[in-house]
Amino acid sequence: MDIDCPLPVNSEETIRLGHGSGGELSQNLFRNSIFPHIKNPHLEHLHDSARFAIDGARLAFTTDSFVISPLFFPGGDIGELAVYGTVNDLAMGGARPMYLSCSLILEEGLPLKTLERVMASMGRAAEQAGVQLVTGDTKVVERGKGDGLYINTAGVGLLEHDRDIGPGSIRDGDRILLSGDIGRHGMAVMASREGLAFDTPLQSDCAPLHAPVLDLLRAGINVHCLRDLTRGGLATALVELARARGRLLMLEESSVAVDPSVEGACELLGLDPFYVANEGRFVVFVAPEEEQSALNILHRHTVSADSRVIGEVAPSDPAAVVMRNILGCERLLDLLPGEQLPRIC
Repeated sequence: MDIDCPLPVNSEETIRLGHGSGGELSQNLFRNSIFPHIKNPHLEHLHDSARFAIDGARLAFTTDSFVISPLFFPGGDIGELAVYGTVNDLAMGGARPMYLSCSLILEEGLPLKTLERVMASMGRAAEQAGVQLVTGDTKVVERGKGDGLYINTAGVGLLEHDRDIGPGSIRDGDRILLSGDIGRHGMAVMASREGLAFDTPLQSDCAPLHAPVLDLLRAGINVHCLRDLTRGGLATALVELARARGRLLMLEESSVAVDPSVEGACELLGLDPFYVANEGRFVVFVAPEEEQSALNILHRHTVSADSRVIGEVAPSDPAAVVMRNILGCERLLDLLPGEQLPRIC
């Protein structure tokens, strides 16, 4: 996809919080102010990781930064998040995660016990995900300029197949499979940040996703596209894929699971769970004839045990995501102009 957009005319425009949301502001920031200066075929793929070959070996490479507040939340912490987030981005490209880097930006005054707790968490997460943290860097910034701790990770994975997994491989008629209920991570972080208490405690779904993905590929399932549902949630991820491929995605609202505690919290706070971040959920696009085989494999894994079909791909112009409720009424899903919940990853 060739994106050739001019820079903003207003030279006084500045970065706003929503620019990093994964929504419309984030898309505009990338397309207008970043991509034109560094565009290349790898970036044009518009996927979670870049793919390339070195001496015949096919590799995937990705990077991510984590600025979550608070550092520790129900169901995880910034250390787990940094490892799993990078592992998952590699998995969404169909790669077996192998090696990670870790760069720490520490604020002056951060307790050493906090740092050690985070690093211990990263070590456990890396062991669970079967990856190694092999290089890194540490910087310290002045008190008041770092909010405790930021982490940047990069990851390298091995592509052990010849499939072209990404938005460009989505086909008409593909079934859209969702690996579980949505909205847990964003609402758990929000509740912890704001000191909100609910009858049923909210827990993040933070988890590595590579195992079910690799099982799909090893079983010979012709996976067309994968996407984890982080910032911007299910709706944002699907809108981005619909636009990248130029297709209509039709969803059945009743097929998308939302835990009652998450639904209640969203109603209380005026949020839409379809736009709330997840850190342990993903969508898979497969041909109709492989739908049941894919579900059977996903159901073997705890992290994807509640996988189900939520919709399908139809040819359409313009590209869009439409959700149909139980009464047959249809609702257009689009990118939010800003961010519902900042600093959740």
